[in-house]
Amino acid sequence: MIVASNITGPTIDLGYAKYRGIHNATLSINTFYGLRFASPPTGPLRWNAPEPIENSQAHPTDIIDATTSGPGCIQGYPYWTNPNAGIPTGSEDCLFVNVLVPANATAESKLPVLVGIPGGGYTLGDATQFPGEVIMRHSSNSFIFVSTQYRLGAYGFLGSQEFVRGGGIANAGLLDQRLALEWIQNHISAFGGDPAKVTLIGGSAGGGSITDQMILRGGVENPPFRAAIVNFPWWQQFLKEGQLSKQFHHLLMESGCDDVDCLRAVSEGDLKAATQATYKKAYAAGDYGYGNFYYGPYVDGALIRDLPSREFKKGHFTKIPVLVTREKYEGFTFSNQSITTSLEESLDLKVQFPIADDDFVEKVFNMYPRNAFNSSFWHRQTWFGDFSINCPTHYIASTLSTAGLNVWKEVFNAGSGLHGGTQPFFTDDPEAAGVNVTLAIIMKDRIVSFAVHNDPNAQSWSGAPSPFWPTYEVESNVMETNSSEISVVSDALYDKSERCKFFWGSGDIVQN
Repeated sequence: MIVASNITGPTIDLGYAKYRGIHNATLSINTFYGLRFASPPTGPLRWNAPEPIENSQAHPTDIIDATTSGPGCIQGYPYWTNPNAGIPTGSEDCLFVNVLVPANATAESKLPVLVGIPGGGYTLGDATQFPGEVIMRHSSNSFIFVSTQYRLGAYGFLGSQEFVRGGGIANAGLLDQRLALEWIQNHISAFGGDPAKVTLIGGSAGGGSITDQMILRGGVENPPFRAAIVNFPWWQQFLKEGQLSKQFHHLLMESGCDDVDCLRAVSEGDLKAATQATYKKAYAAGDYGYGNFYYGPYVDGALIRDLPSREFKKGHFTKIPVLVTREKYEGFTFSNQSITTSLEESLDLKVQFPIADDDFVEKVFNMYPRNAFNSSFWHRQTWFGDFSINCPTHYIASTLSTAGLNVWKEVFNAGSGLHGGTQPFFTDDPEAAGVNVTLAIIMKDRIVSFAVHNDPNAQSWSGAPSPFWPTYEVESNVMETNSSEISVVSDALYDKSERCKFFWGSGDIVQN
């Protein structure tokens, strides 16, 4: 615990602890950094369910410093992202939230709350990813913004029956996210927030995390959130039992251990080195391929009961309004530009989908005729982007619409068009990033309107004109946004396709 020495900052009393944050007079925002929502998941708490901080922290007479962000969780670098990653950064003691609050908020304000879940393939990322101050300012500070963190890589998503029998907890990273949301339910009113008006936002693995939270335990009726913004959701393949077991044994071997108890006794530095070594070892063994992050959520039978595609199709999800987006070239970042032949691509397909047979490979090539693309790279980036992100946006939108829920879908073709290409439109100075400033303003309008009203059309803080965004009725209404035009088109132009139908029907092979 660090006792605050700054006697001028704003303070908050959460009952079990008092914190002093920072006041930004220019933005009229009070920020409380690094608030613990769980006990440090270290030593005997490694691979255990997160323990609520209220159970262990009780210093009501001290004021704890909350003026700097807590460390990010330990990062993990898949081999294809950084072959020479070295010892990863971050700390095991990382279960923190940052809370940004309008300076004039009181306990009676009952403001909406927007909660950011970071992306990064479930192995990278931290609470600083989304510029909460920017969209708060755009909305004239109409809501509270909270960003959170969760255990990543081997720390958050180690699995297998042997691992669980040995005392490990399945999908610990998802449990971290859930506990953070429960902490918000319990404490956000002290900041002036309304726990009944919590909306989630996340991109990539952050978007995938939100869909995992929607299907958690089969989809609960009263979740700790009321709506979600699911940006370019990353639906990486869920590993099967045999793959999880091999992954677990890679870590045991690299750590010099035989069981979970031994792993819990390994020093943080040695465990960092061992976890990073598993990415290299597994890539060399062909256990995962280019574009895959190796660690991530998986079906455990209790927390995650089946693949997301199946859970959504069966209606086993929390019923909330959702705004879902994707970019034009989602597979580009995750495709290897050195692949130049059909044989190399076929081999890559079999690494991506380990139980795929020659018939499956042939069907993929029939669905994506090579002569329709000017290179193997563009061929590969198209099918990879479809199965991992593009088609999931269709599954999400169509199943929610069929269930009678309000859902809005966007295909974003402005900017780079690459995975995460919307980020410059939410920066402090989008013009410096080379983006269309008018479009950046419209995008902020949509986001904050959904955050406050759960409808992207409800309010325009800027006053900039924007076409009405209809809900995704009968799988037809998609907002297509490019640099020169915003219009509504049919999803048949994008993801309501035979290709997505093929991947959706190949669940055991595609595993998402």
